[in-house]
Amino acid sequence: MSNNENRQPLIGFLLIGVIISAWMFWQSTQAPPPPKPVQKTEQTKSVQSAPTPQESQIQAQQALGALAPLQNGAEEIITVETDYTTVQLTSKGASFHRWYLKQFKSWFGGETQLIPYNPPNGQPLGEFGVVFTSTESKQVDTRLLNYRFDPQTPRTIKVSGDQTATVVARLSLPNGGSIVRTYTFQGNSYAVSAKVQLNNMADIIANRRYELVWTNGVQYQEGNSIDESNSAKAMMSLGSSVEEIDAAKFDEQPKTNMTGSLDYMAIKTKYFVASVIPQVKNSESAVYLEGQRIGAPQEGAYEVYSMAVRLPYRGQSQEDAFTVYVGPIDYDILKQYGMQAVVDFGWKWIIRPIGEWFMLPVFQATYKVIPNYGLAILLFTLLMKVLLHPLSIGQLQSSMKMQLLAPEIEKIRKRHPDDMQAQQQETMKLYGEYGINPAGGCLPLLLQMPILYALWAVLSSAIQLRQMPFVGWITDLATPDVLYRLPFKIPLFNVDIISGLAIAMGLTMFVQQKLTITDPRQKAMVYMVPVMMTLSFSNFPAGLNLYYFLFNLLGIAQQLYLTKFSKNKLTLADLKRMPKKEGWFAKKMREAQELAAAQGRTLPGDSSKSHPSKKKK
Repeated sequence: MSNNENRQPLIGFLLIGVIISAWMFWQSTQAPPPPKPVQKTEQTKSVQSAPTPQESQIQAQQALGALAPLQNGAEEIITVETDYTTVQLTSKGASFHRWYLKQFKSWFGGETQLIPYNPPNGQPLGEFGVVFTSTESKQVDTRLLNYRFDPQTPRTIKVSGDQTATVVARLSLPNGGSIVRTYTFQGNSYAVSAKVQLNNMADIIANRRYELVWTNGVQYQEGNSIDESNSAKAMMSLGSSVEEIDAAKFDEQPKTNMTGSLDYMAIKTKYFVASVIPQVKNSESAVYLEGQRIGAPQEGAYEVYSMAVRLPYRGQSQEDAFTVYVGPIDYDILKQYGMQAVVDFGWKWIIRPIGEWFMLPVFQATYKVIPNYGLAILLFTLLMKVLLHPLSIGQLQSSMKMQLLAPEIEKIRKRHPDDMQAQQQETMKLYGEYGINPAGGCLPLLLQMPILYALWAVLSSAIQLRQMPFVGWITDLATPDVLYRLPFKIPLFNVDIISGLAIAMGLTMFVQQKLTITDPRQKAMVYMVPVMMTLSFSNFPAGLNLYYFLFNLLGIAQQLYLTKFSKNKLTLADLKRMPKKEGWFAKKMREAQELAAAQGRTLPGDSSKSHPSKKKK
């Protein structure tokens, strides 16, 4: 077995690691961005499929029964502005009409607004509505009914810092009962305190229960709908047990439900989340999640999720209180509400702890030292290279030992050109003589895989990098850096962009391959692997490619120092004098060779055994 044949497992592990990292981006074709949101007034221009006023009245009567008259009246909007949000409440259902995040922009430059404008699978209603089944067996969605705001409440409110503002809306029912919705806003928070009070509803609500619903998901904000869909999901936590659904396929509509003490329920996209958190837990809560993947123009996709919590109504006057958080997926903020699981750090048993308790704190500490995210990534890369030095140095030393043995292995080949079994036996004997473990470089690389995947999870989902420029053409560290967009997509890789950082990363990988692979029979790998990785990495966020580029560059410097400039360069004589210890892998290989020889079996490709006549020649 040659030096470079023994490198094949190393290359294989490298490819596996890259494939693991690239898997979630594999579907991230540069799909066209979602269309700019259309305001409700513009949506009503198409009248061909819209019902006439008379038809609408009949439909409402059928759906609402005796409560249908409560939909009458002009819709009112109250706007509450805080330090972080601008929230519009509509009298239709006393629900959220618009929810703007002041510190974030959408892909087209407008303010981030998270209530869907034009839901692809339903009518545009406010979110966080009250729904119940009436004693007339009607499914009553109170978002169709017109609440009344307190006339004394200003229609525009502004609060800042620790200031608070309360908005109350009331729906008075024919039997004398009522539903009262109360919202309390705080100036320095993304969250809103929301209370639902039911008064004398026993003659209206059947089954003694009602639901709070969020039906149309969260408005997409990124320029690549496929990428955003790959990160979108709905989830719930009951008793700290997290359940989630992912509408990853067009022909499936996943749904789930659980009953118990609800911690929170949430719908997330790549960088933003809408969640409902009970202020007092109720062990009788029944939670429902449902999702659907819907096609968008030119190979795009949307994932639309609904969530609902069903609560008991015990009669008379009852009040239930919730915290509604609609904002960024920022780990430090979500931790205040016990929603850390919303942040996707990868597989929870190995990868997530590394990302959550190590990678993220180190990255945040780095940014505190250098308050520029591009430079922070560079410093973070340097720190990671230092921390991984014990593993990488072991890998390089194993590689150097194999290179020293390469001439001796070539001599064995020449002595037994047609006898593969003899080659194997003498090669294993040579390994034992010099104390070489042919798989010695695989283990350090394998141990790095969880760390590298956790790193990918942190950098690819960090909202801090979103729309954050660095230098030159790198205008957004959270999206691919595009030097040029091709008029077609490269087959297999689904890439239609030329990424400067991906090319730089590919060049460093080429140099590493050039320094590692010297066997002419492996020459194709020197060129093929960097090209494949360059194409695969082209859809990676710029921040992630910046990390990989510098990490490879530091690896090249380390390798050159050990092989060219180190004063203590290892020689074959030094290797022979070192203490010998047969590793597990070498032992198993030797035992297999001895067993094969004892049984008179041949190895695949051993032409001298398969064809005695050739040996005679």
